[in-house]
Amino acid sequence: MEHMPGMDMGPPAPGVPADHAASGTSVNPRSSPMDMIHKRLGGWAFMFHGVVFVADEQQTGPRGGDKLFAPNWFMGTAGHSIGRGSIEFRSMLSLDPATITNRRYPLLFQTGETAYGTPLVDAQHPHDFFMELSVRYTRPVTESTSLLLYFAPVGDPALGPVAFPHRVSAMEIPQATLSHHVQDSTHIANEVLTVALVRRKFRFEAGGFHGGEPNENRWNIDHGAIDSWAARLTWTPSDNWVGQISAGRLSHPEAAEPGDVVRSTASLTYNRPLTSGNWASSVIWGRNHKTAEQHNLNSYLAESVVQFKKLNYVTGRFELVDKDELFNDRPTIREHLDATAGSTFRIAAYTLGYTRDVKLVPWLVTGIGGNFMLYGVPPAIQPYYGQHPAGLFFFLRVRLKGTGDMAHMHHGG
Repeated sequence: MEHMPGMDMGPPAPGVPADHAASGTSVNPRSSPMDMIHKRLGGWAFMFHGVVFVADEQQTGPRGGDKLFAPNWFMGTAGHSIGRGSIEFRSMLSLDPATITNRRYPLLFQTGETAYGTPLVDAQHPHDFFMELSVRYTRPVTESTSLLLYFAPVGDPALGPVAFPHRVSAMEIPQATLSHHVQDSTHIANEVLTVALVRRKFRFEAGGFHGGEPNENRWNIDHGAIDSWAARLTWTPSDNWVGQISAGRLSHPEAAEPGDVVRSTASLTYNRPLTSGNWASSVIWGRNHKTAEQHNLNSYLAESVVQFKKLNYVTGRFELVDKDELFNDRPTIREHLDATAGSTFRIAAYTLGYTRDVKLVPWLVTGIGGNFMLYGVPPAIQPYYGQHPAGLFFFLRVRLKGTGDMAHMHHGG
């Protein structure tokens, strides 16, 4: 029986391996750790967990900024067996609309979505209050095959890797990836309908969703026709590995840009439980083909986090991302660059960080940390960004501490 991460709902149904669900139907490796509150009530099993960062950032260069902000998310699930199958209800909420003011936080070279009707440039948008509201039904078909049905007024279609807020290799980095809108930005979509066939180590998913990015009202539930599609093949050879390839067509995702986007992604995530910690790593490729301009944007990401001696975390991330929206907020500069250097620039971003857990509140896992970002900038845009812009993030991280029989666990390990 495929059920929520770590939920002790009895043995799996025939043909359905227990998974480590993230958002939507995406999965981390089964050995990934998770702190959670776990309760049972009659035939129902409940799980709840959440993360809050309180971060202060300082960025250099002519277009750098600084801000105190607090990205966060909270997830709850309720699962029950139904005959030979199982059903799971899931909600994922975020208070980002309140804790990230002015509809953004500064992040050099980040693009995607809008604030106050203007395209966001060098800034990251907050997530919606409703990140996911979904129901998932799983039923075995044969001894080695099962059928999965997923519907979500707000949810994550079968496209891309696990989104960065939920990816096991990114758990100690509060800021978004620069490749977010080329890899996993569909993790908050509307009218998501996915059908999956699971057979042993493979899962094939296909479905439809509304392709438009969330609007600027972050407190409501958006809606729209199912006008986009996605398909994903996931491979889980062991508890420690997950790989996926996926593709989809997003109908007019960006309100400020014309045309559709055809997205292709591939990723591989490895997690290794250690005696007093954990080691998780991911490599990800994503490509957007913009139909209006008939050109491609590529992104490459490698990230890793090592937890050792229980209290220490070292993080690293490297990205190469093609950006063609960096001067959408400055039409005169964009026209000049279009004529002299083109509209697309490849940005390199290097992140290195450290977190140390400290005992402050018994029912919370609290850490104090920071990371440093350094950027590689093409010569053509150095007059506007500087030769070596950088960013420094200090943060307090709080996770709910697990309770119950399976509180802090390596699922499937």
